Amino acid sequence: MDSYYRPEDLPRFEEVGQNASEAWKAFMAWYGPLMKAGHLSKREKALIALAVSHSEKCPYCIDAYTQTCLENGITLDEMTEAVHVAAAMRAGVTLAHGVQMRNVAQNLSF
Repeated sequence: MDSYYRPEDLPRFEEVGQNASEAWKAFMAWYGPLMKAGHLSKREKALIALAVSHSEKCPYCIDAYTQTCLENGITLDEMTEAVHVAAAMRAGVTLAHGVQMRNVAQNLSF
């Protein structure tokens, strides 16, 4: 196997529900309506999903939400900016955890 990730597996996503049909139905009942336009547009939700896909490092999600973004008229420039926002947030979160490290280090004595 050349790669753990195989793009041809993306259409098989719903197979995850085969041995847990009630859980799958519950997930889809929650996910489906959530991704429709509400207080946020489908376009905004697609950009959020794409940014989170990158932050969570899910190649399947990146493929799926890149397509969703394009279908919603989102430009490559907009998608790229969203990915940079996600990267900045992830970096900031990592640095913010430094406060915890500093608290522990300052309270320990050797």
